[in-house]
Amino acid sequence: MAINYMLILRVQQLLFAILVLGLSAYVVNWYTMDTRTASPTQVNFLVAVPVLSIVSLAYTEGTSRFMPRAYIPYVAIGVDAINAMLYFSGFIALAVFLNGLLFCRGNVCGSARAATAFSALSFGAWTASAVMVALGVFRGGARKQNPRTQSMYAAEMKDASSRA
Repeated sequence: MAINYMLILRVQQLLFAILVLGLSAYVVNWYTMDTRTASPTQVNFLVAVPVLSIVSLAYTEGTSRFMPRAYIPYVAIGVDAINAMLYFSGFIALAVFLNGLLFCRGNVCGSARAATAFSALSFGAWTASAVMVALGVFRGGARKQNPRTQSMYAAEMKDASSRA
């Protein structure tokens, strides 16, 4: 029984994105409803990044599974790497912000800390998927043969070798 590690990693990325989105949105909502100051940009950034990563997951998994001819592996590497960089910058920025606070107590602070932790885990998951996709592309070839058209290419190659 073969385990599809990439699918497991994609599900993990989706779960982490939902967690980071929920925790960060809770902090933004607290700032909006209970304080007179605007929410920190670090937290706002961690609301936007999971939305982008959910769209990225829809693109990478949707095209690779349902539209394999439109799937470009080099774009998938770039999408994974960009998401990894965004999560890295987001969790570092929020961690520095939380470290600079004079006091940090209560549910809001705990949610911000949890968002930081899950963002760090998301960074690791996106980095791992970027490496796995890159290894697949550079070791196995950028385009894999489509089984439906493989016989057509084999016939063309046979004709080309017989002419030489």
